[in-house]
Amino acid sequence: MSPRKTSFLDLQAINAAHGPALSAAFERVLASGWYIMGKELEGFERAFAEYCGAKHCIGVGNGLDALHLILKAHGIGPGDEVIVPSNTYIATWLAVSHTGARPVPVEPLPETHNIDPQRIEAAITPNTRAVLVVHLYGQACDMDPILRVARAHGLKVFEDAAQAHGARYRGRRVGSLSDAAGFSFYPGKNLGALGDGGAIVTSDPDLAGRLRELRNYGSSIKYHNKVQGYNSRLDELQAALLQAKLPLLDAENAHRAQLAQAYHDGLQGLDLGLPHVPQGHEPAWHVYVVRCRAREALQQSLRDAGIETLIHYPVAPHLQPAYAALGIPRGSLPVAEQLQDEVLSLPMGPHLTVDDIGRVCQAIHTARQVFEERA
Repeated sequence: MSPRKTSFLDLQAINAAHGPALSAAFERVLASGWYIMGKELEGFERAFAEYCGAKHCIGVGNGLDALHLILKAHGIGPGDEVIVPSNTYIATWLAVSHTGARPVPVEPLPETHNIDPQRIEAAITPNTRAVLVVHLYGQACDMDPILRVARAHGLKVFEDAAQAHGARYRGRRVGSLSDAAGFSFYPGKNLGALGDGGAIVTSDPDLAGRLRELRNYGSSIKYHNKVQGYNSRLDELQAALLQAKLPLLDAENAHRAQLAQAYHDGLQGLDLGLPHVPQGHEPAWHVYVVRCRAREALQQSLRDAGIETLIHYPVAPHLQPAYAALGIPRGSLPVAEQLQDEVLSLPMGPHLTVDDIGRVCQAIHTARQVFEERA
């Protein structure tokens, strides 16, 4: 008999918890006859800005566009440099590259996998314009020292918060910790749409105005275009669906925190690197990532037990063919390269129970001889 399956992600189950609210939102948008840049978008933008503790939210087409437009709105382009983490999804780097600027990678802290604030200053040059941090896996970066270094050098700081909806740093939500933050509402995110979507959050009214023009062909008045803009708009349906799901986000994040604690308690005594949460950090637990020196053996053992896992991320950006032209050779960023070889994401999400996590932990204990012998 096949083992009972534990899914890494189950969007049907996650969205079923919002079923009546999502259906009502869909019917409301369908009946309105207005599907782009209307009241649903305005309502979600107000709600999400308030949720993040910021003054403005600008809905856009996806998370990559959110980051790209933030950089464009600040005039960042060819000849400029933007500091980015060496350990992140490639979208962070692509946002910089799409402006014509150069991404300059800085290594992470091995214990949190987030950018190391102590390494940033050494990467600053006369061409550096900004620092783009990533709240990886749903845990906020250590923002206070990052901001101190950046401000001392006259640099902007932006947040890639694509995985961190609702996470807090010293009592403040991500999105309110810098000059601007980009979010993704890809379906698998903690606050996920039923398609693509993204948003920018800022408390700078001038920046918000420029972003609203850039996302809409460079126009604030129809057929009058002030700048060469883009077509990147969060549509009415996705805005309505997101607003329907937003009221349950904190409860779902609290459930994720319970699951993370169950993992922490259940995985003690193993040759695994477990997530480290510094004091003052409240992660959103988008994913739960462990480190294992014999990852493939562990992943195969869990697969045999019917447990799905993923790797975030198996190839660091500087080793991707897309960035071969930067000429950053293997071995140049050893922390990121070690992480790419060891990280393993275990099942995480509101579709799971504490008992499900217990089953995963038991399967890992059962497999310990296999992966610890091969380490």
